[in-house]
Amino acid sequence: MTAVLEFTDITVRRGRSTLLRGVDWRVDEGDRWVVLGPNGAGKTTLMQLASAQMHPTSGTAKILGERIGAVDVFELRPRIGVTSAAIAERLPRGERVHDVVVTASYGSLGRWREEFDDLDHERAESLLAEVGAADLRDRTFGTLSEGERKRVLIARALMADPELLLMDEPAAGLDLGGREDLVSTLEVLAVDSGSPAIVLVSHHVEEIPPGFTHGLLLRKGEVVGAGPLDEVITEPLLATTFGMPLALTRADGRFAARRRTRRH
Repeated sequence: MTAVLEFTDITVRRGRSTLLRGVDWRVDEGDRWVVLGPNGAGKTTLMQLASAQMHPTSGTAKILGERIGAVDVFELRPRIGVTSAAIAERLPRGERVHDVVVTASYGSLGRWREEFDDLDHERAESLLAEVGAADLRDRTFGTLSEGERKRVLIARALMADPELLLMDEPAAGLDLGGREDLVSTLEVLAVDSGSPAIVLVSHHVEEIPPGFTHGLLLRKGEVVGAGPLDEVITEPLLATTFGMPLALTRADGRFAARRRTRRH
């Protein structure tokens, strides 16, 4: 398998703070990874590295076969699809949903004077349908619910046919129904052999869609566990990651965790 991400002994320091320490991580084509950890674990820093937005302080970071520090990141970034709250905040609220998606062809955040051909428009329509948002095409982005925005952002991230899809806490801010709709959408992407390698960042095991293959657990900038999902999403490793005893259950391909309480 070809490595999409290959991090070797990665450390990131900012001032006196160490955000990541000695991280080894490899993502191959076809992998579907979930990155879990509490606040301050280093998940956002890891995604900034993976999206070629940041250089490591030490160690080697290779993205899509290119070493960070020896490649023009402006040529690399269009090969990576990203969804995040930061991108959502930068999108014009008055932009039509179809245009929010199609403008990703040029990496722009709004419709200006670009001309798009029929294939661009057809791909945008196809992606909106794939994520269950076809009926939103003529709405403006600012009128969408949080869940609707999340689906549109995924379609936008896929517009340029990326080789790597990074999703930073896509379920944040969603209610139960919205979360379940999103997990169903991500399951469809996960089981599609035509989808790129996927990395999903979350705080919650309940947000891991069926079809995901691997897990990376972070705590205080260090890797607690990394590997096939069944070997990593375990009670002992999750307890270490989140700093408390946890009871883990799994049903219908979905995980659930709660604090383990003592019985008297």
